[in-house]
Amino acid sequence: MPQAALGDLLDQIAEALGSPVPAPLRAALQAVPRHLFLPHTLWLRDGKGGYEPCNRERDPGRWWRAAYQDAPLVTQFAEFSDGDAVPSSSASMPSMVVRMLRDLDAQAGHRALEIGTGTGFHAALLSFLLGAENVTSLEVDPGLTRQAQRALKVSGQQPEVVCTDGAAGWRPNAPYDRIISTCSVRTVPLAWLEQIAPGGRIVTPWDTAWCNFGTLIATGQADGTAEGSLVPYGSFMLMRAQQVDVELHRDILRDDQIPERSVTELSPWSVAGNDLDAQMHIGLHVPGVWHAWDTDVQEAHTRLWLADDGATSWAGVDYDGRQMSTFAVAQYGPRRLWDEVARAHEEFVSAGRPGIEDHRLRIAPDGRGTHHEVRRA
Repeated sequence: MPQAALGDLLDQIAEALGSPVPAPLRAALQAVPRHLFLPHTLWLRDGKGGYEPCNRERDPGRWWRAAYQDAPLVTQFAEFSDGDAVPSSSASMPSMVVRMLRDLDAQAGHRALEIGTGTGFHAALLSFLLGAENVTSLEVDPGLTRQAQRALKVSGQQPEVVCTDGAAGWRPNAPYDRIISTCSVRTVPLAWLEQIAPGGRIVTPWDTAWCNFGTLIATGQADGTAEGSLVPYGSFMLMRAQQVDVELHRDILRDDQIPERSVTELSPWSVAGNDLDAQMHIGLHVPGVWHAWDTDVQEAHTRLWLADDGATSWAGVDYDGRQMSTFAVAQYGPRRLWDEVARAHEEFVSAGRPGIEDHRLRIAPDGRGTHHEVRRA
């Protein structure tokens, strides 16, 4: 590994953080070369909205530049029966790795559980910081598990890596002082609450059906709950155990449905545009509702679709391509989804437009799993 490449990467990370890389993490990055955990073929952005392969043997210069850039790298695709393929595993952006490990605040002697081994890079850094004997890493994909184990052996860092569903944690090595997840969750799995030590810290990317952004930093409580705040960084793939297989045109829309029609002055871009604070507020207060933009409808220039995970309700908000003062609304099902979203947005504005970091969550068991309460930080 060229030292110049690592030096450039450390500079990029410091710029992203707005401060120097903490000394323990700098030492870990120097001891654990990132390229050891990358496959020979990476999938890089092609500039057209898709990905193209970059092979280490055929294009070594581009591969090495990608390996030591502060950027996420797609390492695996999942193919579906209809021929579509989507990224299913990636190497996280190094500055994101450092940010999460910094917020994890793991100290020598702490026992750590990682959810989502992926390439094994996170687990190697944790092992350097805490000692491999104190680190357990879980990966649901057997192929990724084997690849990570091989890479970890080459790196000289060999924590316990278990092929299992991370939603269940790993009881044999519990309790843990730290739990860190490299996939996002919509609620903290019950097993994590049960396996975190009182005073221990959980760091996990957060997801709502409406908005996939933010990271939860929570502390385990003596009563079996956890409390913490969201911070404005992180956008990760949702944990497989919490994914919902619902499609608008396949599962929800039907020709015989007669929607309720109205008009709104609230722009769909106000709730589903670039304002991540608004999107997070809506996602937390209108659970199980997601959205998608559509520019291929005959009735309008652009439509914002809304639907629920239960596949019972939908709504559409249309921009006619001419004026932005009013928008046509259609709603169908037991839930009036646009009304719910509009109320949440009104509450967001009335509350002074709270930022993502202004939301505090309390996670508690509810008999079936966990639920979370949203509070102001």
